[in-house]
Amino acid sequence: MYAPLLAHIARYVTLTAAEADLLIGYLRRQPVARKELLLAQGQVCPANYFVLRGCLRTYLTTEKGTEQTIQFGIEGWWLTDYASLDSRRASEFFIQAVEDTEVVVFDQQVQEEVFGRLPQLERYFRLILQRAVAASQFRVKLMFSLSGEQRYHHFNALFPEFVQRVPQYMLASYLGFTPEFLSKIRARVG
Repeated sequence: MYAPLLAHIARYVTLTAAEADLLIGYLRRQPVARKELLLAQGQVCPANYFVLRGCLRTYLTTEKGTEQTIQFGIEGWWLTDYASLDSRRASEFFIQAVEDTEVVVFDQQVQEEVFGRLPQLERYFRLILQRAVAASQFRVKLMFSLSGEQRYHHFNALFPEFVQRVPQYMLASYLGFTPEFLSKIRARVG
């Protein structure tokens, strides 16, 4: 039931069977229907979410009322609003299911207890966060150094199956341009 998460953890740290069972006792699974919100702007983020199946996105609404997608999470990825989770302040973001999704929920209120009992999980989350920050920095670099068309081709080369899963307006928003511009790029490609 939690095998994908335990396999992900095993890539970074070692848990005994007893430790894995202990961890599972603190977790819960949650189905999330397509377009359902896990987090709404103004709420305090309650948890870290590990995607077992499906796709999530984090987005904000601009002053003009448009949605700006800032992050996606697919199978094997963690997603949360770390600023809200850490500070216990209202989130500025939404976390929404792009498609029918199932997540493992690691509630903030039990995290310190779990880390105290399973200190190697702190190392695991540190390594995950380091990778997430590096990916975020790389994305910012691409946003400033590549044209819109180059960003699309780069993203498509890295995640070809993902490009087909996500609605065009979300992908365009994530890549920093309009859906119309994305349509023009796709028309030129094929």
